[in-house]
Amino acid sequence: MAAKLLEFDVDARARLKRGVDMLADAVKVTLGPKGRNVVIEKKFGNPTITKDGVTVAKEIELEDPVENMGAQMVKEVATKTSDVAGDGTTTATVLAQAIYREGLKSVTAGVNPMSLKRGIDKAVEAVVEELKKISVATAGRKEIAQVGTISANGDHEIGAKIADAMEKVGKDGVITVEEAKGLETTLETVDGMQFDRGYLSPYFITDPEKMEAVLEDAYILIHDKKVSSMKDLLPILEKVAQAGRPLLLIAEDVEGEALATLVVNKLRGTLKVCGVKAPGFGDRRKEMLIDIAVLTGAPQVISEEMGLKLENATLNDLGQAKRIVVDKDNTTLVGGKGKHERIQGRIKEIKAAIDKSTSDYDKEKLQERLAKLAGGVAVINVGAATETEMKEKKARVEDALHATRAAVEEGIVPGGGVALLWCQKTLEKVKIADADEKIGTDIVRRSLEEPIRWITQNAGQEGSIVVERVREAKNKNFGYNAQTDTFEDLVAAGVIDPTKVTRTALQNAASIAGLLLTTEAVVAEKKEKEKTPPMPGGGVALLWCQKTLEKVKIADADEKIGTDIVRRSLEEPIRWITQNAGQEGSIVVERVREAKNKNFGY
Repeated sequence: MAAKLLEFDVDARARLKRGVDMLADAVKVTLGPKGRNVVIEKKFGNPTITKDGVTVAKEIELEDPVENMGAQMVKEVATKTSDVAGDGTTTATVLAQAIYREGLKSVTAGVNPMSLKRGIDKAVEAVVEELKKISVATAGRKEIAQVGTISANGDHEIGAKIADAMEKVGKDGVITVEEAKGLETTLETVDGMQFDRGYLSPYFITDPEKMEAVLEDAYILIHDKKVSSMKDLLPILEKVAQAGRPLLLIAEDVEGEALATLVVNKLRGTLKVCGVKAPGFGDRRKEMLIDIAVLTGAPQVISEEMGLKLENATLNDLGQAKRIVVDKDNTTLVGGKGKHERIQGRIKEIKAAIDKSTSDYDKEKLQERLAKLAGGVAVINVGAATETEMKEKKARVEDALHATRAAVEEGIVPGGGVALLWCQKTLEKVKIADADEKIGTDIVRRSLEEPIRWITQNAGQEGSIVVERVREAKNKNFGYNAQTDTFEDLVAAGVIDPTKVTRTALQNAASIAGLLLTTEAVVAEKKEKEKTPPMPGGGVALLWCQKTLEKVKIADADEKIGTDIVRRSLEEPIRWITQNAGQEGSIVVERVREAKNKNFGY
């Protein structure tokens, strides 16, 4: 076991802070509409240019192990915020840095870290409650477009496309983002469906960066029982492999020998395949499998109850889809090859079942099935001039899509860091008896102005002046619009943030900052010293040592003859290596001896 490096108290926290600052300083330059880009080197291919905080954070690894721990903990703030809310990663990073920086001053001055953390937690609770109070539900297309525009760094086209997509497939509908063939960013709706089942094995992944399995122009095998034996599955797998197309296997479960065989075939490149569990339970599962069969053009579900065994299945019994995307939680089928009349017939059946149903729960589940069949999938095709621009723009569209979903879920608050600054007034009213806890709430209160300060500084203005002017206003929507460089009603101007994004950013930032403040010791791997490289072979090392013997001073004449004998003998190995290679030993010895590099040789 390798030796460990230990740091305690002030030294530990100082080194953690250096790591926190390095990551946060790289991320916060991207904050706001006038934030800057960050260029990230890639080992293969072109560098990535991004203005997305979490993308920058994910790339950062520091050399010093303790500093790296600090950076990784703040990286978790950004990634967790991105996973939950889809946006607000830079805001979360800025808040985490501010809370930790201010808290560290207090801990160094002798404040109890545990009491400080309790104060921070109480302050965050109060701010979250205030955010809920000032939050406003998204009324329609306009607000959705505004949220999308802000999250896409002020790109009105992206905001409008997302609003159109939500209008077409509903707020809970499936919207996917793909790369366009040309320069234009377009929106299209296709027949499609999404259900909440992910891949059965991570070995099915085809896109490691996004952790997704993507199958283009694929067959779909729909089976209502477990698949564990390979002999049942082999005939249809051979037929699909001969057709040279990918396969999605939907079954009650795929396990044992069958799963292992699918994984091996995928890894060898014999067959592009992915296995997922069937959605739903009991009778509802059977109905959902029929829905998938209808949508993808499969004549029926492969079921022994219907008189069709898995080993007898042919390509004609399979469904087809233009594109399938499977992640760890969901499967999205786009462009199913089902006939329009058959899909409409199935929709009528579900509508009739809704009318007959007396259970609210059953009605809700039937409505979900209806939305999946009738709503389709909206596809935003992102166009750009170069591949680098395409990646950056696609990432912005995905961010904006997450943010708009968050806005629909929990409503919106004024953007530009104003909502958090407004919540300072709430914390001024919070009564806390314990002095150390009170310091904790004061730390959060001061940190709440950090996002607006950095949005302002990135726009080339003085942060403190803007903070004071906005703080003095009695209107909670009044703030600084960095895009237009004016003070105005931000909600009216369309500068809004999803409540969920702001709330999640603050909660995650306070959580990690609190953990860092209560850290008293760190344990890290000690770096091993680089081992001395071996001496060169080919007799060169011994020949090099002749120079050492030339410097040896010996008074006795006979002893001197002894050292000369050894000196001459040291060239013998290289001489014979050379002669055995068919070359003249003396010439090679002279040439190598003249070299000033100890590694130079024949």
